[in-house]
Amino acid sequence: MTSHHSHDPHGERLLDIDGVELCVETFGDPAAPAIVLVAGASASMLWWDAELCGRIAAGGRFVVRYDHRDTGRSTCWPPGRPTYAYRDLAEDVLGILDALGVERAHLVCQSMFGGILLGVDRPDRVASLTFVSTSTGADDLPPPSDDLAMPAEPDPSDPAAVVEYVVAAARACSGGSPYFDEAAIRALAERDVARARNYASTLVNHYAIGFDEPSRGGFGDLTAPTLVVHGDHDPLLPAAHGEALRDAIPGAELLILKGAGHDVPRAVWDDFASAVVRHTAGGPT
Repeated sequence: MTSHHSHDPHGERLLDIDGVELCVETFGDPAAPAIVLVAGASASMLWWDAELCGRIAAGGRFVVRYDHRDTGRSTCWPPGRPTYAYRDLAEDVLGILDALGVERAHLVCQSMFGGILLGVDRPDRVASLTFVSTSTGADDLPPPSDDLAMPAEPDPSDPAAVVEYVVAAARACSGGSPYFDEAAIRALAERDVARARNYASTLVNHYAIGFDEPSRGGFGDLTAPTLVVHGDHDPLLPAAHGEALRDAIPGAELLILKGAGHDVPRAVWDDFASAVVRHTAGGPT
């Protein structure tokens, strides 16, 4: 697989993965065990804060964050018309590993991108799994909180309205967390909107793609050591979703982030980073 590397002062580079440009940034020693941070739907790499990446890297890890298709500086499709499937997003992780020369990596996957496809279908590439704010999707799990009031979609041609929307959505997803930091989220949203190739695509395309079932089974078929991380204020996927995920995966552990919603706010970074470093310490990489 060929890849060209173009650098900028922030350490970001665009990798050409089978004709799709993906923006990637790494932290720490490339010879250390690799951890790929996979953001949730519509989230660019910025939602894995650089300082948090640095904290994990300081634990002796090679940390990789990247912009999904249709986010940040990566390739975008027309709004509402993505021509790829969920599996392609999962396989982008393998393309990035190949481009970086990484044989096996620890995956930390947030929300919609739970990493189950790679964990089930490509266990040879997955050293461990961490699921953050996600779910088995079982029908008997509790619905989103009654208090969850998501804002109306903004006019994508109005950057200020888009920033307000992102801030309001993040506030709603924090579930009343005492750690919600509006100023920090606003700064992140402004940078995210300004940096994106096409934020209109970011807003809708991940919700327009087809979901594929893993070809070999479900959560019970995962063999990689698994850590489940869930905020006790999560209004989108109440904590029972994290408990169900732990119960569905053989040998999984559950870390509850007290005071966190459907996110990993700064106040819990130390707990989160130390848990991820500890979880990724075992076994060959």
